[in-house]
Amino acid sequence: MTRITPVHWKQLERVFLVAGFRFVRQEGSHRSYVKEGIARPIVIPRYTEVPITIIRSNLRTAGISREEYFKILSEG
Repeated sequence: MTRITPVHWKQLERVFLVAGFRFVRQEGSHRSYVKEGIARPIVIPRYTEVPITIIRSNLRTAGISREEYFKILSEG
């Protein structure tokens, strides 16, 4: 199974935009995204390499599987 590795924030943002999230606001270096039916917003820090823990947490919150995550990443 492919390992989740740190990615640039723009790559991670693309995953959530493709999954139906929309950008709502930015505070400092943190951008928030929401989607109908998802209780909490997804927060993506504008880092050159977003840590694995943040990626996993956001995927869990969004209900996006590892397979779907890698599929969206590979399409870009």
